[in-house]
Amino acid sequence: MVAHLLGRKGAARIALIPPEVLDALNAGRLPTVNLNEFLALDLPRLTRAVAQQIGLDPNAEALADTLAMLGAFKPMKRHLHVARALYELTAPRADRDAVATRLARHPSDVARCWVTHWVMFSPLPLPDKLAAVRCFAADPHFGVREMAWMAVRDEVAGALDEALALLAPWVRDADENIRRFASELTRPRGVWCAQIEALKAEPWRGLPLLVPLRADPSRYVQNSVANWLNDASKTQPQWVDALCERWLAESPVPETAYIVRRARRSLGAT
Repeated sequence: MVAHLLGRKGAARIALIPPEVLDALNAGRLPTVNLNEFLALDLPRLTRAVAQQIGLDPNAEALADTLAMLGAFKPMKRHLHVARALYELTAPRADRDAVATRLARHPSDVARCWVTHWVMFSPLPLPDKLAAVRCFAADPHFGVREMAWMAVRDEVAGALDEALALLAPWVRDADENIRRFASELTRPRGVWCAQIEALKAEPWRGLPLLVPLRADPSRYVQNSVANWLNDASKTQPQWVDALCERWLAESPVPETAYIVRRARRSLGAT
């Protein structure tokens, strides 16, 4: 049982992670709570444990080959290769959807991150990919939520008008994580991802998503909207400044003022 470990704060250094916590993390029985725990993972051990727990062969040759070469890659790329190896193991199986469901419900946040890659690997059209990734956009773990928008970023950039239309209902959702997902996914520049050139050049195309969020009560959402506009200010500073002035006049509330203040933080350098 690991219930007594769920509310832990997380060690300030890898060396201070209690052995009991590290063992549970590597066994796939516990989510990470900070970067130190993530970096301390024994990835081959965790992969084999998760594979067995979702009904795959932990000693499959293809999986062993992937685990043997992980050291040649940077940490995040290692997870991408693990996810692909698990995905390809399910290819010939009639119960592939059931295996994916078990992975999506896994107690390890890292395992759930892997299945967001499965959405990226799949040949599904954009509407179906968004539907598939929605549960991860609302995941209780911050790491899974970040991987969720990365999983569909390329498709969104390649079909921007369709994506903006599909995401319009998301910015009015009751769940702040869903609202934030729509904003974060479409940031013109973003973090650790390809830039969306069309929104760098014409950020006003994103207004159908931004306007409903301009006075959002969630600080999580507010920060994302502000970052979206800060991204846009690098290429369209005058437009962002004018939009901020209009929002302040039309929505004179603290939430909007906070968004505008953060959105304008790079304008002094333009």
